[in-house]
Amino acid sequence: MAINKSRPKKPSKLSVYLYIPNIIGYVRVLMNVYAFAICFSNKQLFCILYFISFVCDGIDGWAARKFNQVSTFGAVLDMITDRISTACLLVILSQVYRPGLTFVSLLALDIGSHWLQMYSTFLLGKASHKDVKDSTSWLFRAYYGNRMFMAYCCVACEVLYISLYLLAEKPTEHLMDVLMSLTKEISPFSILVGLSLFGWAIKQVVNVIQMKTAADICVLHDINKKERP
Repeated sequence: MAINKSRPKKPSKLSVYLYIPNIIGYVRVLMNVYAFAICFSNKQLFCILYFISFVCDGIDGWAARKFNQVSTFGAVLDMITDRISTACLLVILSQVYRPGLTFVSLLALDIGSHWLQMYSTFLLGKASHKDVKDSTSWLFRAYYGNRMFMAYCCVACEVLYISLYLLAEKPTEHLMDVLMSLTKEISPFSILVGLSLFGWAIKQVVNVIQMKTAADICVLHDINKKERP
């Protein structure tokens, strides 16, 4: 007697769009849109909405694994939301601090390194841009291989940017003046900024390594393509 083994039903396009982690992603987008719309009129509400959106970045990843709803669309939506929200905050900081080029450069490094990393991931046929087990850099492997370490660096980076946003009392503040004023007195807030600075610095080093590693993969792909008959 033949056993009829039915294949699992393919999810429809609409069902993928309506995955729980993807819905969380849409909510994040809406929160960020509203947050940046009121960023100059209500600093406190902006920070609350921005940070909730950032926390949801971890929740949607957990939901994707919990409900078996991991998707390429969700991963791309997640990264785009992260990059655009951070980029918008850096643009705001570039307008209230001098030199503004500092924050514009950080924006370029953040977007450039992640874009190259995603593109090199597709060239290698990997399922995730976080798969860097074959990297020669121990820091790069540690960053993507240890969730807690990566979470600390990402949280530290966002906390530092939000702190600087809250500290800006008037346009054209000089960045070094604000940072130096924090060192003059020890307070919970200055300690928080100090801890954030350390994690922020690690993340920028990782971004540089990520950009160089991904660029090398793209160049090697071009070389191998030319060598084919």
